[in-house]
Amino acid sequence: MTQRATESILVHAPPEVVYGVATAFEHYLDWVSELKKIEVLERDAAGRPLEVVFRAAAFGRSTTYTLLYDYSRAPEILAWHQIKGDVTAELNGQYRFEPAPEGTLLTYDLEVELSVPIPAFVRSRAASRIQSQALRELKAQAEAANE
Repeated sequence: MTQRATESILVHAPPEVVYGVATAFEHYLDWVSELKKIEVLERDAAGRPLEVVFRAAAFGRSTTYTLLYDYSRAPEILAWHQIKGDVTAELNGQYRFEPAPEGTLLTYDLEVELSVPIPAFVRSRAASRIQSQALRELKAQAEAANE
């Protein structure tokens, strides 16, 4: 069963700064606490990371997944979908970067389907935790980059 969730946070930095931090995958290891490894496998014609492999801590173990990024609505939206995963059957989402009076309203839409059976309340809690942590860490990094 697919778990869907949406969460937003106000970032005190302009959308272009927040977008820049979100697309600088090579620097994620500097500020994303649960990532253990990241590798850009392919770039698009503009040099942007297209296919990216992540290894992260999840459910008390390590998980590896590969995401394919979609820049067709950039810089307002950065979307992705999973093309390979060992614990997740589906890991699709997007960041929306909306101008706000104090900076950027950053919204994270996420769809997760695990390939292993886990109770619904655990799936729900995990999706919420992934989102909240990602938003807080991205917010902190973007606000630091904006100083």
